[in-house]
Amino acid sequence: MTTESGAFCTPEPAPRPPKAAEGPYARCVLCLEPTEYAESVKGVVLCPVCEWQEAQRTACSG
Repeated sequence: MTTESGAFCTPEPAPRPPKAAEGPYARCVLCLEPTEYAESVKGVVLCPVCEWQEAQRTACSG
């Protein structure tokens, strides 16, 4: 069985909401810090630090 190189490590990125030009800003669902997104954005929003940490957790490790 042959597979493409890296086929297991390339999940589709989730669509991101547009960044807000000015407040009020939504709070991160993990650490409650302000995010870059408007308060009116629906769904799960993460601050830049938590976004980076989540990407590290879900990245292919080898």
